Amino acid sequence: MEHASAAATLDVHGTVTGWSEGARRLTGYPAEEAVGRSARELLAQEVPPGAVSALSGTVLLRRRDGSAVPLPLRGRALLGAAGTPSGYAVTVEPPDERTPCLTGETFQQASLSMSVHDTRQRYLRVNDTARRALGLPEEDVIGRRLPETMDDMGANGPEFVRHMRQVVDTGRPARYEICTPASSPLGDHAWTIEMWPVRDASDEVAAVAVAGFESTEQHRARQRLALLNEAATGIGTTLDVVRTAEELIQFLVPRFADFAGVDLLDWVLGTGEPFVVPTGDAGLRRVAHSATTEGFPRASVHLGEIDVHPPSSAPQRALREGRAVRTGPGDPDFDRWMRVRNEQAPYNRSYRERICSTLAVPLKARGTTLGVVLAVRTTPQAPYADDDTVLVEELASRAAVCVDNARRFARERATALLLQHSLLPTDLPGQMAVEVAHRYLPSVSAAGIGGDWFDVIPLSGSRVALVVGDVVGHGIPSTATMGRLCTAVRTLADVDLPPDELLTHLDDLVTHLAADDDGEEVAELGATCLYTVYDPVSRRLTLAAAGHPAPAVVLPDGTTRLVPMTAGPPLGVGGLPFEATELLLPEGSVVALYTDGLLEDRGRDIDHSTAELCRALTAPAHSLEALCDTVLKAVMPEEPSDDVALLLARTRALGADRIRTWEVLSDPAHVAATRRSVLEQLAEWGLDEAAFVTELVVSELVTNAIRYGEPPIQLRLIRDSALICEVSDGSATSPHLRRAHAYDEGGRGLLLVAQLTQRWGSRQTGSGKTIWAEQPLPAR
Repeated sequence: MEHASAAATLDVHGTVTGWSEGARRLTGYPAEEAVGRSARELLAQEVPPGAVSALSGTVLLRRRDGSAVPLPLRGRALLGAAGTPSGYAVTVEPPDERTPCLTGETFQQASLSMSVHDTRQRYLRVNDTARRALGLPEEDVIGRRLPETMDDMGANGPEFVRHMRQVVDTGRPARYEICTPASSPLGDHAWTIEMWPVRDASDEVAAVAVAGFESTEQHRARQRLALLNEAATGIGTTLDVVRTAEELIQFLVPRFADFAGVDLLDWVLGTGEPFVVPTGDAGLRRVAHSATTEGFPRASVHLGEIDVHPPSSAPQRALREGRAVRTGPGDPDFDRWMRVRNEQAPYNRSYRERICSTLAVPLKARGTTLGVVLAVRTTPQAPYADDDTVLVEELASRAAVCVDNARRFARERATALLLQHSLLPTDLPGQMAVEVAHRYLPSVSAAGIGGDWFDVIPLSGSRVALVVGDVVGHGIPSTATMGRLCTAVRTLADVDLPPDELLTHLDDLVTHLAADDDGEEVAELGATCLYTVYDPVSRRLTLAAAGHPAPAVVLPDGTTRLVPMTAGPPLGVGGLPFEATELLLPEGSVVALYTDGLLEDRGRDIDHSTAELCRALTAPAHSLEALCDTVLKAVMPEEPSDDVALLLARTRALGADRIRTWEVLSDPAHVAATRRSVLEQLAEWGLDEAAFVTELVVSELVTNAIRYGEPPIQLRLIRDSALICEVSDGSATSPHLRRAHAYDEGGRGLLLVAQLTQRWGSRQTGSGKTIWAEQPLPAR
């Protein structure tokens, strides 16, 4: 037995009578606890009576910590004086002297933190690694409940208990991860915990074994990857510089900083060109900051204000050197910086004394420095390490690109707005046919400003043209296209073409522009336009559309409807005709012209939006300006994705007392009688001062119509904001000015008309042409 690793003696009843030191080391039971006990209590399996004397094999021995271990036993009978057995000797022989039993040593010396617990979460055994982590000797741990020690370590005790109960109840192992805070004895670390059941001989769960290993590096790597993936969609959600800076701060605080701030160079918030990063005590504008504790530290500089960083500070060094700067207490530059800050804002001195590390990273995009982000950690947090620097640099790089995109968008938007405002009418030209009010709201979407436009163009005969258009696309190209189309419409309107003919010429122009661009897509293609002409004399509205929504009309009795019309194809399609629609409007009717941005938006039903527009147009309003605001408030989407243009026009009518018409015979002898009739009408209107010029104009225009035109010939005088003289005849030949030679007998009539009147011109009609001339009314 001297070579046995453990030995014990039993009496004939199976009671332990002797216990060796080897047995104590093997089982954990000291001699005073083992002697006197039945041997069956020390086994983890049932054995039949008399088996000890015949035993020569492997049994499951239950250790003091509750674990079971298979051991090779040999039992021998001890004979008395009569030669009968008086007891038994049980020995455990080492299986191989060259391979000692290392079961206990393996558990005790494992690099993992390991422990065994009973089903009530009490410690039965802990290894050296777990004991060192707990900071307690083994005798102070054995018998304590697990939640007590977990709470002492800053871990989540209830989480441990829940998983341990789950293992006991289900008999299945559990695996999960916990994080301990920096304030705990374990420090700021992540741990992977694995629990598995320990079963007895009857296959019942008798204990739970726990192993834990540190997984801080893996945990932080997963965190960084998840954070960068989240930042890819969470930073730069809008094309707004300040909002982008705020989103960056939200990612840093509180996960990686106790305080963080973003300062930008002043020009970034404007629309100017970038300039060289200044040196020395440079001022940066604070656009975002946040701290883990609200109101502490107090902001040394308020949002929107300039913060001056000294040259030795981390932000200024990061700007100057173009790299991340990590510093903390003990660094002369940091200490110098803190002294300056304490003088500037002494109320934050206690907070600065807790700072353990700062990290300043420049915001750089496309080779341009935009500003700097500063992250601060305080005790008991660990100072910033290399992996933290890499992470913040990645986040700053992402934010810098988004800030630069927002800056470029703001610059292009400002340019497009400036160009658009220079092209759109600001002060509408004076005319008496309609009362107008208008609104133009540029898009606030990321796509940029569109090419919506409108115009009011005075025409001859007191008529007026109302125009709205919409160019496909956004940005400066669309704005430039809008300017070209607006100019083209004004030019064609000056020729006084009917709406359908004007759109045909405009469509040809767009087609030619597209052909000149070598087949490349141009913004004009797909543009829409609505052109209307209102005549206050006849009270007729004539209109035609190129792919544009029909206008709405509100009659004086409150009836509202969309004008039934056929919208032709968008401009640039070519080959398809445009149809004109004509309707008679009572005086005081309101015509609403608009672009599709007013009604159309993602998720909106166009019919519902149209019905809302018709209802809004009938709302009580003391003026057209107020009605414009009412319509926009009721109909326009909350965040329109496209430009919105709205033009309202209330019609006026010229009464019969302001118009006089004569049918003229095609005979020069009747010119004198026509002049006398005109003079009589002027006297009736009280316009004797205009008689001389009007007589000359009438004489020249009527004579030309008789001499060069065709019957029927008609003369019409209109007294509006100006005195208008119109002569119509059945010939389609348009007159033109020419230079008369010294000895020519004629050729000076139109030149005389042009010199005496404010403006003159001609327009084609369905039965010929009309020559007209306007002269201002005498001042009263």
